Amino acid sequence: MNTHLIEFQYFDGCPNADGTLQNLREVMAELGISETQLKMIEVPSIESAETLNFQGSPSILLNGKDIYSDEPPIDFSYTCRIYMFDGVQTGVIPKEFIRAKLKGR
Repeated sequence: MNTHLIEFQYFDGCPNADGTLQNLREVMAELGISETQLKMIEVPSIESAETLNFQGSPSILLNGKDIYSDEPPIDFSYTCRIYMFDGVQTGVIPKEFIRAKLKGR
């Protein structure tokens, strides 16, 4: 299994952060990825969002790249993040998507 640096970025009060974090942790456990490879980053302000190039809550970065866009973040957004999976909008990143990204697909 590849070594991953996984960053979970969120802000307090985001209604989708807990669901996405639970999905991430379950997939990590399934794949045998240690919790020590997970860095939790709370983004408490617009200023910190700009410093981190925060993409919105929740965001998962894998080795510095946003797992949704496959790109390093270059701008910032201090909002709840909405994703599109199979034509459906959601704020929670599904386990299947996280699993595929962590497995390198």
